[in-house]
Amino acid sequence: MVPRNIFLHMLFLFFSNFLSTKCSSPQPLVPAFYVFGDSLFDSGNNNLLPTLAKANYFPYGLNFPGSLPTGRFTNGKTVVDFIADYLGVPYPPPRVSVFRPTSYTGYNYASGSCGILPETGKFIGECLNLDEQMRMFKETVEKQLSSKYKNSAELSQYMAKSIFIFSVGNNDYINTYFGPFKTRKQYNPQQFAQLLVDTLSLKLQNLTSTLQDSHFIIGKAHGLGYDAVINPSKYGLSDSSNPCCKAWGNGTFSCIPVEAPCSSPDENYFWDGYHLTQATYSVIASQCISGSDVCVPMNIQQLVQV
Repeated sequence: MVPRNIFLHMLFLFFSNFLSTKCSSPQPLVPAFYVFGDSLFDSGNNNLLPTLAKANYFPYGLNFPGSLPTGRFTNGKTVVDFIADYLGVPYPPPRVSVFRPTSYTGYNYASGSCGILPETGKFIGECLNLDEQMRMFKETVEKQLSSKYKNSAELSQYMAKSIFIFSVGNNDYINTYFGPFKTRKQYNPQQFAQLLVDTLSLKLQNLTSTLQDSHFIIGKAHGLGYDAVINPSKYGLSDSSNPCCKAWGNGTFSCIPVEAPCSSPDENYFWDGYHLTQATYSVIASQCISGSDVCVPMNIQQLVQV
């Protein structure tokens, strides 16, 4: 199996222009969209896991269709949802679900609080680290997809045209390096960064060596993200410091249940103490789809044409 289209996302950029572009074709641009990562992409996998990292309560989901707290760690759509809109595919359902939906257009394996290292996020409960997510995807291929396609050639074609998106590394810093472990005593910042890169590289080296026709795209992050924080009006925002919802820890953690959020979330950069608003996510997705500086060496519009 040779997936040609793999969208690799490690860190985020935050830009201008809300996403208004959707798939103009009556047919989806790709057969499937698979999602891996952390709470920036999680669409509800943590709802059923024994962890404190949950977002299945109000005011989360306030601006999501139906005003539902689905388990997304924001007020509405995530970057993944906006990209799915553009691709013309359904939002990938969380793989951990009571209903266990059967989907051939992709799944979401992302899990809030987890990361690259197996210990990341475990001090607040169970979550799916990257290895576990990839294992679940392997099970999806072997137990579900293999039975749908008549032969390996058809399955390979399906995989080759699908898109895979990752967001990893955030929690390894938040929950591990700056968490309750002694990691900071074991590694200086440069050493810890190298540890993450080396650990991740073991998986990406496997992919690049076995999937030689794949296209890997990196979503860059810090430069414009920092600029959006110090110059929010440049990006259509009015507040880049405070969370929109009333959050625990004097605004530094997750939303306090039931408490009413700010009146204009589209003007806020942050939704809670960690995560961004739907408005900010739409900015990221828009630039990743059609911009030239965020996703390199090609954007998603170019990727689906390969």
